[in-house]
Amino acid sequence: MRTAILFSILFVLLACPAYGEMYKWVDEKGTVHFTDDPLAIPEKYRSDAEFRKTPKDVPAPKREEKPTSASTAQKPSTPEGLEVPLMRRGEVSVAEVILNGRERQHFIVDTGASFTNISRQTAKDLGITIDESTFFLPIVTASDVIFNPLVTLRSVRAGKAEVENVDALVHNLPGNISGLLGNSFLNKFKVVIDSFSGKMTLFPLEGKPSLDRPGGYGKDYWVGRFGFYNGILEKLKKMKAMYEKGEGRSQVNGVNNAIRYFENQLGELDRKASFVGVPRNWRE
Repeated sequence: MRTAILFSILFVLLACPAYGEMYKWVDEKGTVHFTDDPLAIPEKYRSDAEFRKTPKDVPAPKREEKPTSASTAQKPSTPEGLEVPLMRRGEVSVAEVILNGRERQHFIVDTGASFTNISRQTAKDLGITIDESTFFLPIVTASDVIFNPLVTLRSVRAGKAEVENVDALVHNLPGNISGLLGNSFLNKFKVVIDSFSGKMTLFPLEGKPSLDRPGGYGKDYWVGRFGFYNGILEKLKKMKAMYEKGEGRSQVNGVNNAIRYFENQLGELDRKASFVGVPRNWRE
C-alpha cells in the first residue's frame, strides 16, 4: 500500500506541468495528495490545502556570502569618549562645571588631587550648611594641619559627563579660584587630556557587567577604590596616634570623626562589592 502511495505521488509530480501550479493536501487517513487543479481537492480539505510555487516562480537562490574572517569581524564596542573643552590659565587647565544641576563654575582640572574642591562661597551659593555634624578631613600643609569640611555634592557635570554624589572638600584656594576638579569625580573615567587641542576626553569606566567586570567595572577600578579608602584610613590612624602622643589632643576628636566617616564609606563600598561579586583579593 505504501509503495502504491509513493508511486502515485511520484506520478503526480512527474505529470505536473513543469511551470504550473501545485496544491498539497492531506486526507483524514494522513495520506498526502498533490494536484494542479484546486477543484480536485475535496471541499472539506480545501481550506487546509497548501499552495506550492513551481520552479519558475521560486526566486533564484541568493548568492552565498563568504564567512567573515577574524580580521574583519566586528570588534566589541568601546565606550564613547565625552569631550570637555579646556581653557588655559597660566600653567593650569580649567574646565566649566555645573554643580548640583544649577551652579556654573570654572574649576582647575587636577588628576593628582584625591578630592574635588569647592570654595566656601560656592558652598554658600549651593546652600550647603557646615556645622558640628559636618565631617572634617585633616589636610597637612607645609606649616600646619588644616581641618577642611568634607561635603557631598549631589552632582557634578563637565561637558556631557556627569557623576552623582561627589565628595568635595570646602577650602579657599589661592588666586580666587572657584574650585578644583579632582579624582572624586575623575575616577569614574579614563582621562585623556590634549593640551594642544584644548580638550579633555572622558571615557566612562563603567560598562556591561560580566564575570570579569562585576558591577560593570574592571579589576583596576575596584582595586583603586579599596586602595584609596584604605590608604586614607591608614594616614588618619597614624595622625591620630601622633596627636595622642603629642600636644594635639584637641585635634583627636576631629580625626576620629574623619576615621568614622571613611570607615563607613569603606564598609558601604565592601557591601556593594559583595553584592556584585567582586573577588576578595581585589578588596585588600
